[in-house]
Amino acid sequence: MSNPMMYVVTMAVFTYLIRALPLTLFNKPITNIYVQSFLYYVPYVTLAVMTFPNILYETNSQLAGLAALIVGIILAWKDKSLFQVSIACCLVVLTMEYII
Repeated sequence: MSNPMMYVVTMAVFTYLIRALPLTLFNKPITNIYVQSFLYYVPYVTLAVMTFPNILYETNSQLAGLAALIVGIILAWKDKSLFQVSIACCLVVLTMEYII
C-alpha cells in the first residue's frame, strides 16, 4: 500500500463515515443532559488540547510562553475579547523575548 492515492481515499472514506454515521444512527434529539453537556464542551476541549502545547513551545523561551499564558488566562477571566487577549499575549511574548 505504497500508493499515495490509497491513503487519500482511505482518509476520505473514514472522514465521511465519521460525519455520516451520527446522522444516520441518531434520529431523535439527544435529551440526556449529561450527553448534551459532554457534547457542548467537546469543541472547547479540543481547541485547548491543540493549542496549549504550542503556547509554551513555539517561543524561543518557555518563560515567555508561560508569561503569555498567565496574562491570557487573567484577561480572559476578566471577560476581555479574544482580540484583546491575543494582542496582549503577543506583546508579552515580544517583551519577554526582548528582555531575555
